[in-house]
Amino acid sequence: MKKNNFLFIALILTLNLCGQNKTVDSLQIHNNTKFKYKSLIMPTVLIGYGIIGLESNTLKGINSDIKNELNEHIDKKFTIDDISQYAPFLSVYALNTTGIKGKNNFKDRTIILGTAYIIMGATVNVIKNTGNVERPDGTSNNSFPSGHTATAFMGAEFLFQEYKDESIWYGISGYAVAAGTGFFRMYNDRHWLTDVAAGAGIGILSTKIAYWIHPWMKRNIFSGNKKANGVIIPVYNGKNLGIGMSMSF
Repeated sequence: MKKNNFLFIALILTLNLCGQNKTVDSLQIHNNTKFKYKSLIMPTVLIGYGIIGLESNTLKGINSDIKNELNEHIDKKFTIDDISQYAPFLSVYALNTTGIKGKNNFKDRTIILGTAYIIMGATVNVIKNTGNVERPDGTSNNSFPSGHTATAFMGAEFLFQEYKDESIWYGISGYAVAAGTGFFRMYNDRHWLTDVAAGAGIGILSTKIAYWIHPWMKRNIFSGNKKANGVIIPVYNGKNLGIGMSMSF
């Protein structure tokens, strides 16, 4: 029963968007560019692969084959994924500090990033807490989907959107780091391929939604605020590494 519940939640995220093509086509995102529903194909395919993999014996077999192959060649864990998950979206702020300006100012891009993070985090945590997928290393039953991978691909899409008009290579580099994060989640025996695929799809889709709804948020929620200040700092509690963000409007 639990598995059916979180499958339903994941499907809502993709089908609800794809089922509103007429509305989507008429909307506009930042910089007056029309929202293209076809851009949802890739994240939908990734999420769909992950969901199908929960029941498909073929995809479960692929998961196991990858796990066994990696385990044969692993001498020790290499937990770069705990850091690399944040690299793509932090790169946006790093590039801005060096004078390479992206699409949005600090306030707008931070609102977009915060919105994407909330969508991504809520989706991942609801599915994890509703599901019952054991991790490859057997430590817990919240393997699906991969939160690290979702964070990384959320940031990669954020980097791509902010700098695609400057150079496509910014986006490519962000996605390369995100893909590496997903690989190391499997390398470190923390996730299956299906977890990583679904996490990637959720991350990409979360950022796309954030850009889609930002014009409305800017008009109706943040219209009276002219300036914003903020800081992003690393956070470590002795066990887990994270990122803390504080903003004032």
